[in-house]
Amino acid sequence: MKKFASVTALAVALWSLSTVPSYGADKKPIRLGVCDWTIDKSGDPSALETAGKWGLEGVQVSLTVKDGSLALLQPALQKTYLDEARRTGVAIVSFCLGDLNGIPLKSDPRAAAWLEQSLAVCRAMGVRLVLVPFFGKGELRNDAAGVETVISILKRLAPKAEKAGVVLALESYLSADDHLKIMTGVGSPAVAVYYDVANSQQAGYDIFTEIRRLGAHIAQFHAKDIKGLYGKGSMDFPAVRKAMDDIGYDGWFVLEGTETPLGLEKSIRADVDYLRTLFPLK
Repeated sequence: MKKFASVTALAVALWSLSTVPSYGADKKPIRLGVCDWTIDKSGDPSALETAGKWGLEGVQVSLTVKDGSLALLQPALQKTYLDEARRTGVAIVSFCLGDLNGIPLKSDPRAAAWLEQSLAVCRAMGVRLVLVPFFGKGELRNDAAGVETVISILKRLAPKAEKAGVVLALESYLSADDHLKIMTGVGSPAVAVYYDVANSQQAGYDIFTEIRRLGAHIAQFHAKDIKGLYGKGSMDFPAVRKAMDDIGYDGWFVLEGTETPLGLEKSIRADVDYLRTLFPLK
């Protein structure tokens, strides 16, 4: 554990995506983003403009696959996204390889190839985090062999991610301890956790204990409540904020999977308005 702790400091440096003013002595400058698929803009550069109009500061962009490779390997598409980011002032906060839920890293060679390609996209576009999901066919619970395969692949790719200054952030239904075992097995600051509060709550974990247990190993968070609009459902967002403060988190809180009883735009605006009471702009 001593060696692993030593690389954590490097991970903190890799995960620093931006510097913004503090909101106060007791509050970290956590900003709000949204997944492009949550606003029906998966792989669409116009997601940045929509997110900005709906009160968000950043977008998690889908790394879609086209003709067997990542579409964002194309310089023209990279330029379109970067131009939109400059024009709108909305940040690209991270990428997500959603196709890995159907084409799993644990069993399909294409997944590892795409993950490696994502590092080239990150380098070209100045993005430092890729969400690596393990849902659907990629599920890791009760799959020890699958976990070992994933560790082996990540051990091969992690040095390349380190060199690129990119964090590969794992999102799954595994517990905090199981995620820590994977990170220890890989032994690199380039592998971290993408923590989805609602997914972990749904899996039956004490999410506030888990957040504190994982600490600086959490690279980014998804905001989600599967029971209703934020502040009216089952997620205790003030307690989430407190746990974030306790671990010194100052990254992005990215909306995903919001309930939409008011329709998509009005529901997301309502969720953003609620979260702003906990995560103010300044």
